[in-house]
Amino acid sequence: QVQLVESGGGLVQVGDSLRLSCAASGRTFSAYVMGWLRQAPGKEREFVAAMYRSGATYYADSVKGRFTISRDTAKNTAYLQMNSLKPEDTAVYYCAAGSSISTMGSWGQGTQVTVSS
Repeated sequence: QVQLVESGGGLVQVGDSLRLSCAASGRTFSAYVMGWLRQAPGKEREFVAAMYRSGATYYADSVKGRFTISRDTAKNTAYLQMNSLKPEDTAVYYCAAGSSISTMGSWGQGTQVTVSS
């Protein structure tokens, strides 16, 4: 099992930037992919971005060009750089890890991101 701890959320204004971090511990060798999902109030959890250990990255259309996922394998940490934030980016952001994007079964506790207009 991989343990994940997110940090970096907060309250920002429209157009601001924010960087989320996700520190992994435990069976990190199994975290071939690390990613981010988010859940807004009253909505289902949705995929945001993911990065494989190989360096391959995937993004939701809604964040392409604004968000960047990166990963420091030596530190077992993933990051999500969020630029040009919009009110619709407001959500609880969860870090996830697993062997593939569709099987990310390890989750963090989530960090709140609120974008105020």
